[in-house]
Amino acid sequence: MSRIARAETTLTTLTTSSRLLLAIVGAASLAACAQSPVGRQRADLAPATRQAATERPHRVAALHPRPIYRPSPSHDTASAKSTASQGVASFYSDTETASGERFDKNELTAAHPTLPFGTKLRVTDVSSGRFVTVRVNDRGPFVHGRVVDISPSAAEALGMVDKGLANVRLDVVQ
Repeated sequence: MSRIARAETTLTTLTTSSRLLLAIVGAASLAACAQSPVGRQRADLAPATRQAATERPHRVAALHPRPIYRPSPSHDTASAKSTASQGVASFYSDTETASGERFDKNELTAAHPTLPFGTKLRVTDVSSGRFVTVRVNDRGPFVHGRVVDISPSAAEALGMVDKGLANVRLDVVQ
């Protein structure tokens, strides 16, 4: 075999060997990444079983000071109104609501911890008797003892802007 043929064979063997070595190093590094602590941390954050995840449901209702009255189907449905709760109301302003709408201080809207979005509430100031009908489009209030947050325009209709808080009765209209 000539020198040139031997050199070409050696060069080919070196190229093949270096490619094989590069592939082994690449595979080893990928295997090391798969066993990194980051992968294990994600697994530690997930609940162990589906049953464990369902045993501790998120409880928004715990923020509500009094239970919501929902009439059973056996009650007279001619009366569309039902008392939801009674307690302290405040007013608020925000940029975006939990329902995804943009907050508008001129609309008659409210934040309630449990009622479905779109529910119409009649908010009545217990001391003055003034009332306003608002639409639930946000979650809150997140202050212990308060049952509803209303928009500034609804607070103005109730006459509670100067006071900031008012004792109210909530009636579900729709």
